[in-house]
Amino acid sequence: MAPDILAEITSMLVEIVGDEYLLAEEVTMETTFNQDLALESVEFVALAELLHHRYGADVDLMGFLAEKDMDAILAMSVGELVTHIGRITHASLSRTATANPAGPARRPASASPAVSAAQAVPAAPASAG
Repeated sequence: MAPDILAEITSMLVEIVGDEYLLAEEVTMETTFNQDLALESVEFVALAELLHHRYGADVDLMGFLAEKDMDAILAMSVGELVTHIGRITHASLSRTATANPAGPARRPASASPAVSAAQAVPAAPASAG
């Protein structure tokens, strides 16, 4: 899972900072956002938006950064973000599996089909006219 997440983040970073910059710099788990990539705050915001679109509201980059002090933010590596996303997505998958361990509910084959609205409305009496 981590290699997939790393590849997705790398793709997002290429979209944000441009491929000509990242072609010279291989993005690894040890790559730092500040020192190696020189990501600016506006680029972090763009990354947060792309992460939100890809992984949903559970992956909140700004919330993740808010839990760190300034030194930790400046030293943060791509690997830390990959690990964070992996934890969140794994927990999300676990919650989904726990909430519905047997899969979708199925109606037994012997059960009668649901009655449609048209079938439930009684027919109007025929006029004797």
